[in-house]
Amino acid sequence: MERAFWFSGSGGGELRPVTLPPVGDGEVLVRTLYSGVSRGTETLVFRGEVPPSQREAMRAPFQDGDFPGPVKYGYLNVGVVEQGPDGLAGQVVFCLYPHQTRYVVPASAVTPVPREVPPERAILAGTIETAVNAVWDAAPKLGDRIAVVGAGMVGSSVAKLLSGFPATRVQLIDVDPARAKIAEALGVDFAAPEDALGDCDLVVHASASEAGLTRSLELLAPEGEVIELSWYGDRRVTIPLGENFHSRRLAIRSSQVGMVSPVRRTNRSHGDRLALALRILSDPVFKVLVSGECRFDELPDVVGRLAANEPGTLCLRVSYQGEGTQ
Repeated sequence: MERAFWFSGSGGGELRPVTLPPVGDGEVLVRTLYSGVSRGTETLVFRGEVPPSQREAMRAPFQDGDFPGPVKYGYLNVGVVEQGPDGLAGQVVFCLYPHQTRYVVPASAVTPVPREVPPERAILAGTIETAVNAVWDAAPKLGDRIAVVGAGMVGSSVAKLLSGFPATRVQLIDVDPARAKIAEALGVDFAAPEDALGDCDLVVHASASEAGLTRSLELLAPEGEVIELSWYGDRRVTIPLGENFHSRRLAIRSSQVGMVSPVRRTNRSHGDRLALALRILSDPVFKVLVSGECRFDELPDVVGRLAANEPGTLCLRVSYQGEGTQ
């Protein structure tokens, strides 16, 4: 009998038994090797903070149940195909699937992981895909002065990708001084909010905090733009639009991974974007974004600690070693 992790939607979670359907034509049976907990989104789900207006938009591709819960939710899953069409059987694949020991999905829902990307790093594919979309949305220009506010999984990934643009000044900003080690490993400059370099052409905000968004606006040069990546759930956010916002002609624009950025939508599909993210993960530097690991059977307790704002965690990797073996 297989098992899956379910969020109660009221600050709890449990492992439930799952009966798999038969594998049909054009489908694959995947045994999970690792899954990843996307701390920001999944702790909002854990606490039942997905607002009613966003419950449909927030659905994961293979979600069971409805918000606020109970709900089977998640989208960072790496496994091995045990049964499926020729060419996929035996392959390590990434899938936007919740935390579950085995699952059956259409073959089109899985993406082969390149041989040079270890399965334990491939769980970051969804995060890197979000960062790729953000960079497409931001459309940085040669020589831009850029700040990324919030050194979590997504913010750190965006900073790393932006640092590859010629002649740009990129600074990663966070209130936690321990995140300086993450920035150093990624080869990106780091600063506390009060020490950040201003006069930015572009700021990417990913701290999911009111203070972070306010600081992002303060760092902009005249006619600069904030790309907002944070997801606030049902929290309301207040920002100072009555100070320099109008006189300096500042802008705030959202970026969200659900749709491919308009600047690439005509010639890139979701599959193309995900395959690009997996290729990017061939760089071993991204392993620094995985800050811990637990066993699958520990997940109910561990997610509870993450939701209580346990410090220091970026991506939590869930190991399925010994789970669902036959």
